[in-house]
Amino acid sequence: MNPFDLKSVLLARHAQHVVLIHFPIALFLAGVAFDFAGRWKHDAILTAVAYYNMTLAAITSLPVVATGLMAWRWQLEGQRLKGILLQHLVLGLSASALIWLVWCIHFYARRHARTPSNYRLPLEALATVLVAITAHLGGFLSGVNAPV
Repeated sequence: MNPFDLKSVLLARHAQHVVLIHFPIALFLAGVAFDFAGRWKHDAILTAVAYYNMTLAAITSLPVVATGLMAWRWQLEGQRLKGILLQHLVLGLSASALIWLVWCIHFYARRHARTPSNYRLPLEALATVLVAITAHLGGFLSGVNAPV
C-alpha cells in the first residue's frame, strides 16, 4: 500500500474515524480550558474563544460519529456490539450529545447577550470526563493502549 495513494487513504474502511476524532477532542478540551480561564479571570475574550472552540468541536463531532458508525457497519458488518466496543459507542454518543448541549448553552448566552450560566461548568467537566474515557476505550480498540 502506497502511503501517498489518495484513493486508499480516503476510502479506507476505518481510517477516517481514527484520524478525525482528534479534532473535536482537542477543540472541546481547549474550549473548556478557555471557558474555565475566562470564568476565573472574568475575561469576555477568553469566553468568546471558548465559544468558538466549542462551536468547531460540535461541528466536527458530526463526521466523527458518522465515520464511527460507518466503521462499525463496514468492519464488523453491523454485527451486535458488546464489551469495549459497545461502551465506546454509548460513551461516544453521550460525549457528543454533551458537547452539543454545552455549545447550546454558550450559543443561547451569546444570542441573548448574557454571561453563560454557571451550571455549564459542571456539564463541561462531565463532558471532559466522558471524552477522556471514550478516548481511552478507543485507544484499546485501535491497539494503541493494548497491553504489552
